[in-house]
Amino acid sequence: MAASSISATSGIDTSDHITNTTAKVMVTGDTIFNVVGDVIIYALLSECYTANGATASTLQYSVTNNTTSSSQTISIASSSLANAAIGVSVLAQLGALTNAPVVTTASGVGAFPWGAIRVSGNSSIKTTIGVGSTTGTWAHYVRWEPLTAGAYITAAF
Repeated sequence: MAASSISATSGIDTSDHITNTTAKVMVTGDTIFNVVGDVIIYALLSECYTANGATASTLQYSVTNNTTSSSQTISIASSSLANAAIGVSVLAQLGALTNAPVVTTASGVGAFPWGAIRVSGNSSIKTTIGVGSTTGTWAHYVRWEPLTAGAYITAAF
C-alpha cells in the first residue's frame, strides 16, 4: 500500500499513488494488480524488460470483481507484440472500454492517452494474452487515487 501524505492545511491526501510489478513472462489470465476498496485509475502501462520473440502475442486488460466473479474488459487487444524490443511499452487508453492499448517504440517515449476508469471493491486487474504467452518479460505500472478511505492497489508479483 502506498504511504499516505496528508496535507496539514487541507487534509487532502497529496501522495502520488503508483504501484508496479516485477518483470515476468505474460501469460493469459495473470493477475497483475489487486484492488481493495474503490479507486480511480489514471494510467496503466506494461513495459518490455527482456526482448520478446516472434510470437504475435497481443495484450488485453480486464478487471475481475473477486466477490461476484464478474469480469469486465477495460481494453480490447493491443497490436502485435512480436519482436518487441527492451523498452517497448503498451499504454492502456482508459476512458472507453473499446480502446486498444497503444504500443510504443523502444525509445521509451510515447504519447500517453489520458482517461480514467473506476474500479470498485475487491477486484483484480488481469491480462489476456492472445495467440500465446510472451517470451520476453514485462513489468506493469498503475497510477491511481483512492476514492474511499483505506482503498489501495498492490502488485500481484
